[in-house]
Amino acid sequence: MAPARTRVRLAQRWRSFSDGLHEFYVAPYRRTFARARRDEDDLFRMLVMSEMLGVPNPAAYYTAELLPVLYDSFHDWHRRMGMERSPLEDYRCC
Repeated sequence: MAPARTRVRLAQRWRSFSDGLHEFYVAPYRRTFARARRDEDDLFRMLVMSEMLGVPNPAAYYTAELLPVLYDSFHDWHRRMGMERSPLEDYRCC
């Protein structure tokens, strides 16, 4: 019974050490990763809504299905892009 407990304790310590190393290496770049992800999300949102914004979109047929999913965060997006009001005539969120 004692070797099993020792193995469990050793596994817990190793996991704790591994989590600490992960945090040590990832923490300085967390903000950079978050900014890069937000920029990618903004680009994706712009591509999906490009037809509504007046930019021809060759994939409009496929991206139309994604519009309802993106409407929830539309207000935050257009404020982050520096637009006071919604750029869409049909969609008023402010």
